Parts: sequence; C-alpha cells; structure tokens
Amino acid sequence: MKPTDLLVAEHDVIERMLKVLNEAADRLEKGEAVEAELFVKAADFIQNFADRCHHAKEEDILFKLMQKRGIPAEGGPIAVMLSEHDQGRALRQGLARAAEALKKGDTSAATAAIENARNFAALLSQHIAKENNILYPMANQVFSQEDQQHLHQEFERVEKEMGAGVHEKYHHLVEELEKQMGL
Repeated sequence: MKPTDLLVAEHDVIERMLKVLNEAADRLEKGEAVEAELFVKAADFIQNFADRCHHAKEEDILFKLMQKRGIPAEGGPIAVMLSEHDQGRALRQGLARAAEALKKGDTSAATAAIENARNFAALLSQHIAKENNILYPMANQVFSQEDQQHLHQEFERVEKEMGAGVHEKYHHLVEELEKQMGL
C-alpha cells in the first residue's frame, strides 16, 4: 500500500462527513430541526481530522517531497491544493461560528450554517477528486521506493503526534452523525 492510498482512505471518511453536512443543510433549509451540536461536531471533525491530521500530511510532507522531485509549488497543482485548503479553513471557521450561534439559540445563524456547510462540501468534493485522480498519481510517478518508505514513516509520525485513538474517535463521530441523519 502506498502512502497516497492512506490519504485516499482518509478522503473516504471526509466524504462521508460531506454527505452529513449536505443532508443537515438540506433539512435546516426546509425548516426541519437539526441539532446545532451536529454542526459543532462537524466543524471539530474538519479542524482536527481533515486539517490537523490529513492536510498536515499533505502540506508538510507530501507536497514538500513532490517539490523536491520537481513538481513546482507555484502555479501548478500544489498551489491550487494549498489555496483550496485555505478556502476550506475559512469555510470551517464560518461553520463553527454559525454552529456556536445556533447553539446559543440564534436562529438567524441557520443561513450561515447552511451556506458554509454546502460551500465546504462542494469545495472538498471537487478538491478530493483532483487529489485522488490527478495529484496523487502524479506524486507516485515521481517518487522512488525510498520516497514511499519515507512518506510512510512521516505519516506514522503525524499519527503519533495526533495521539492514540484519534482516527477511531473521528470515524465513530462520522458513524454517529450518519445515524443521526439517517444516512
């Protein structure tokens, strides 16, 4: 298994959360009750699983090694991915603010929750497709066997820094929210 296969597996979990967000946004827009805590938990998942764990592996390890192997950071696919990571962070912050406002009873924050949830899901859906189908295959073409081993080691280091059980915690969270949304 290549290190990029691990990233694809993480994408699968993230995509499940995107479905939860879209379903929650749809229900909220229809005036149906959606617990504010769902959006709070989704924002936590995005910050800690998608960004601190997954994007850290990409930005701090994968992309840097790709650059060392001749894939430019400026004006190329890496630059696009980094820009989209930043856009995702801004949308997560907007979602977190709206979720906290909803939690405090501010129903006017529903519109912001809907917009941020949908925009984040749309951004990440196309972002993941680009990484899975273009960027990762490109990386695997330029990486040596030693590079692949280095990536495995570095990804394991990130996992250890995150702490034991982080993946399991967020996998369970996704399952919990899927059940809550009937997905």
